[in-house]
Amino acid sequence: MSETPALLRSDAPLLSPDALEARLRAIGEERYHNLHPFHRLLHGGQLDRGQVQAWALNRYYYQASIPRKDATLLARLPTTELRREWRRRLIDHDGSGDAPGGVERWLALTEGLGLDRDYVVSLAGLLPATRFAVDAYVHFVRDRSVLEAVASSLTEMFSPSIISQRVSGMLRSYPFVTAETLAYFTPRLTQAPVDVAFALSYVKEHARTREQQEAVMAALRFKCDLLWAQLDALHFAYVAPRLPPPGAFVPEPT
Repeated sequence: MSETPALLRSDAPLLSPDALEARLRAIGEERYHNLHPFHRLLHGGQLDRGQVQAWALNRYYYQASIPRKDATLLARLPTTELRREWRRRLIDHDGSGDAPGGVERWLALTEGLGLDRDYVVSLAGLLPATRFAVDAYVHFVRDRSVLEAVASSLTEMFSPSIISQRVSGMLRSYPFVTAETLAYFTPRLTQAPVDVAFALSYVKEHARTREQQEAVMAALRFKCDLLWAQLDALHFAYVAPRLPPPGAFVPEPT
């Protein structure tokens, strides 16, 4: 029988910062979307070109929404130091004008897979579940406490492992994928650890009550759940039973 949530118990002890970090990492080990069957198929070379296209097209909305959610948090940060730190994330994803950011690199990925850029940007083929899940994330960061918003970004603790699995697996398995197609992921191997170091330090320092610690853990579970939900929708629409909803992207027959 599962333990009663500590948030509901008045006698729940405060976790040490290291114990809180251990709890957060355990959430990722249980819930991060690298465990989802769709990702196992993707990384194992068991999808066809159209299924990979569907993944990239839907993931674009998530990538394009990251700077949106970061901007809503940036507006609420109370100090110059915090705003400067979080502004770096906007530049990483939106670019600086002189160098492309993550959003532009993801569009290059979709083009490399044979998708029309204007079609991807239009969001015309987006799965409804993708839109709902991603919008829920933007709204969560906008509406919850700064502490919860920062904590929701901590899925990046687990991203280096999934990136290495993805790049090596896709290059090995799909003749229509090249290293240039997957160039989006190279900067993330260095950007994500920097982001994590700041966010994790912030959470460990500012979660000063057990209630706040529970809220931090709930925020990370929420983020893992919405990533999982996006893959559930992809699997249903394009793997089994292969029932994309009306208006969604339909791959060309292979």
